[in-house]
Amino acid sequence: MKILAEHESKNLLSKYGINVPKFKIIENEEDLNKLNMRYPVVLKISSPKILHKTDVGGIILNINNKRRLLNEYKKLKEKFPKEKIMVEEMMNKGIEIIIGVIDDDVFGKCIMVGMGGIFTEAYKDVSFRMLPIKKEDAIEMIRELKAYRILKERLKLNERILQDLLLKIADIAMQINIKQLDLNPVFLYEKSAVVIDAKIIMEE
Repeated sequence: MKILAEHESKNLLSKYGINVPKFKIIENEEDLNKLNMRYPVVLKISSPKILHKTDVGGIILNINNKRRLLNEYKKLKEKFPKEKIMVEEMMNKGIEIIIGVIDDDVFGKCIMVGMGGIFTEAYKDVSFRMLPIKKEDAIEMIRELKAYRILKERLKLNERILQDLLLKIADIAMQINIKQLDLNPVFLYEKSAVVIDAKIIMEE
């Protein structure tokens, strides 16, 4: 198995037409000086060895100016000298969703959707299907969620955006050797979806 770093996961998703925030791998301070990105930005390590960046202090949010960006970059470089560091545009918050794929020894490849972000562990509100799936399966998965009425009525979920994303992820998982995929959170907006954090493990 091969664990992809976050920037590799996002490059793969982008290749298949999945939206991710604008990002750049930073090799040195000069790269930051040349940076053409709107603030606020996020600075984080991108490493196949560290999948839970928050737990190790490997992510800094809401950086609003170049001076702070340079300072935070130096601190991260000192703390994680051997890891790649990426800077990324910070997205406005959307409806937080988790989408996952797992290649199970018994059932084969399965796709999952559920409440994302901090709600993932708290509510464990998820729905699964074996791959491949059709549009009807994606609709059923979304509507099986216990939070569906809240998502639809209070948060004004655009179901079609989420359906399309589920079908895209399902197609990718069937085309390439993904062992495990974890997109959490995905921000859903009125007319689009953006993958904020991505972890992918490939079958070698």
